Amino acid sequence: MSDTTTSAVGRFVVPVQPAGIALARNAQPSSDYDLKLAEAQRVLTQAAAQFAGVGGGAATITQASSLGAEDVVISHLINSLQLDIGIFVLETGALHQDTLDLLERFKASSRSPVTVYQPVAEAVIQFVEREGKDAMVKSIALRKACCGIRKMEPLERALQGKDAWVTGLRREQSGARADVPLVDTSEPRTKFNPLANWTWGDVWHCIQQNKLDYNPLHDQFYPSIGCEPCTRAVTAGEDFRAGRWWWEANLEGGAAKECGLHVQGAPHAKATESLEESKA
Repeated sequence: MSDTTTSAVGRFVVPVQPAGIALARNAQPSSDYDLKLAEAQRVLTQAAAQFAGVGGGAATITQASSLGAEDVVISHLINSLQLDIGIFVLETGALHQDTLDLLERFKASSRSPVTVYQPVAEAVIQFVEREGKDAMVKSIALRKACCGIRKMEPLERALQGKDAWVTGLRREQSGARADVPLVDTSEPRTKFNPLANWTWGDVWHCIQQNKLDYNPLHDQFYPSIGCEPCTRAVTAGEDFRAGRWWWEANLEGGAAKECGLHVQGAPHAKATESLEESKA
């Protein structure tokens, strides 16, 4: 029996090698892991204090969780430190069942409240009827338009009234994220990236050390997990985000591997831009 299987979206078939590859999650933590952990805890504690509710009001900071390994760690730190930081998840309507199952377990176990945001159903229906269910593979503009409907518009609602948010961005994830700061004040909302300096080995050391629940897709060579049609497993030597929109790799503008959630600019503006591009 061959050790190679395939993952496909539409007419795009990509080889996936599930055997003979050392799982990245088995990597050893950094020698200064304890310092990185203390740094992340300090960043989160300071963030919660800076954006705590005033006069009994609600805190104006939230964590954006994709339920990936990094976000699982951050949610654990928020809960264990008992910080006043809520958590939200974008349920795009196209997530893997493993992700949806993890979401239900997470909602039941989290000390901090977990809010789920979904896209506007009518917008999704109209887009699929107009462009087809595999529109994302037809062009980068259509893929971004799909992300705009399923992610960017719900993100705008999730961040409404918030002055800051927490993400799982790490410098190691991709070239586009190599300069991610611990605290980013370049946008209207302050963005805290407490794991910016962490390695993949650090992330998994924390998960294993604390016996945290995580997405089983990580055990199937999915380091970065998004919507099911737009995510595949990666092979040895590939970039952490190589499994996202992989069919765009050789197209102009396709190397960034970003949907817009972490691209500078207002969420709604990006969503509107993508929608207009899809109609052009």
